[in-house]
Amino acid sequence: MSRAAGLTPVRSLRARITLLATLLAAGVSLILLWLAWTLVSDSVAAVPRMPGGVPVEVDGVYVDGSVLAEHLREHALDKVLLAGAVAFCCVVVATAVLAWTLTSRVLLPLREITGTARRLSVESMGERIGELNSKDELAELARTFDAMLDRLQAAFEAQRHFVANASHELRTPLSVIRTELDVTLSDENADEAELRRMAAVVRDATERAERLVGSLLLLARTDGAGLVMNEPVDLAAVVESAWRAARAEAANRALRTEFHTAPALVPGDPALLERVAGNLLENAVRHNVDGGWIEVLTQSGPHDSVLRVRSSGGLIDPATVSELFEPFRRAGVARTARSGAGLGLSIVRAAVEAHGGSVAAEPVVGGGLSVTVRLPRA
Repeated sequence: MSRAAGLTPVRSLRARITLLATLLAAGVSLILLWLAWTLVSDSVAAVPRMPGGVPVEVDGVYVDGSVLAEHLREHALDKVLLAGAVAFCCVVVATAVLAWTLTSRVLLPLREITGTARRLSVESMGERIGELNSKDELAELARTFDAMLDRLQAAFEAQRHFVANASHELRTPLSVIRTELDVTLSDENADEAELRRMAAVVRDATERAERLVGSLLLLARTDGAGLVMNEPVDLAAVVESAWRAARAEAANRALRTEFHTAPALVPGDPALLERVAGNLLENAVRHNVDGGWIEVLTQSGPHDSVLRVRSSGGLIDPATVSELFEPFRRAGVARTARSGAGLGLSIVRAAVEAHGGSVAAEPVVGGGLSVTVRLPRA
């Protein structure tokens, strides 16, 4: 039942094409038949008429010449009409048979596309139509369909990976909270100090979960979305504002900082651009080494404005640098850091792309990372 229902659209299209071809052939045949009948009628009418009363011998019988001429004209027209009707029927039937037969071959690639689409599911996204023998619009449709499936499969895999990582990240603080509560409640002799220690651990785990949820919401609002605001923003001012939040932690770790922040205007959302600078600076501080260094540069070029944050840190494999922009990736290793959710650079990439810019990263010789953001000039 399902197979018949699945083939109904193809058969319906085949029937419509056959009907269209048959009607077209019938219309052309009728026009040709009318033209032939008109030409024969005119030709017969142009023949000189015999005067009435003139006897003409036909098979030994004498008949009136005018009556004989009229009979011959009518007979000629009837013969043309009969032969044309037979030819018309033959042409229509032949056209219908040929159209129905040839349409099946022409629509074979379309049936392959339909069959592949019917078999696809989330578990079998790897199937493709492949190259067709034809080089027409159906082959182009098959290539377009395969390209769409490639994008869908990549999106499904990224979504599955993202959900799995998000679940893991959320499970960690929840497990900590559950463990601390169970241990403390099972201890009947727990004093005030133990309760305060448990409360502090629960508070830290709750804050981590809150930061993760906030980052997930920001990433969801930013990735693939348009800008809520679009006004001139100075990257130097954005960096100065974002550095206030990371300055204390940088001072505690004795990090040396060097800022070269020339005015660099870009059109965009001030809040998102400040989040871009904030994430880059927070990563530069948290993933640095004690006593390390941070360099920040903003400049305006002929076509775009640049924000670059370089910092010391651990060694990073150049082959894994591109993975840092994927969700829940930290220094090329998934879900191993003790702080942060691994969404900082993912949010940076989503926000930069929303502004029509680009972001790239490269390892620093001796350890560390350099991230460069390029945005269109205001």
